[in-house]
Amino acid sequence: MTDAPYINKTGKATLDADVFGAPFNAALVHECVRAEQSARRRGTAATRTRGMVRGGGAKPWRQKGTGRARAGSSRSPIWTGGGTVFGPSPRGYTFKVNRKARRAALRSALSVHAGRGSIGALDAGAFDAPGTKAAAQALTKWGQPAPTVVIVGPEETAAARSFRNIPRTKVFEADQVGIADIIGAAALVVSDAALESLTARAKGAEAAA
Repeated sequence: MTDAPYINKTGKATLDADVFGAPFNAALVHECVRAEQSARRRGTAATRTRGMVRGGGAKPWRQKGTGRARAGSSRSPIWTGGGTVFGPSPRGYTFKVNRKARRAALRSALSVHAGRGSIGALDAGAFDAPGTKAAAQALTKWGQPAPTVVIVGPEETAAARSFRNIPRTKVFEADQVGIADIIGAAALVVSDAALESLTARAKGAEAAA
């Protein structure tokens, strides 16, 4: 590494006021977090109905005269070893959230960190090779509580590999980090390239208008 990596507090002048000074919309953030977490569900849970369970083709006993309740199959849902009624089947849990709503929720999540001073600027250029020890020392010196989310640019692989093995620290690229990841972190560390990308993503089409 060329120089020791450092994490600085971001001053208000270095952050876009439209993105990092937005009012917090709890309902919108909650909706987007639910959408992200639902989209991450595998949706592979499945049970077998009575038609899928092996056996049960023969009538267990005759209809009348035994003194027992009538039964047509030993794989009835009320029997041990029988099929499941209304059990889960493979399905998707995703639901749509409008683009403008997602951008507004992202601005809200980033503004929370800016407001409480839990966002720091990372000197990603100091990592010319992966160095977990140096990354851990930078986080310790910064002094913010964990869990920590580190956001880097797509070309900053050395910095990403330096932070990824630190306990209670997650590393994302700027275009892959979710609102749930940002709002669920106690501290946010952002490189210059990632900050620029996050700002553009949060403003979206509004920046070009």
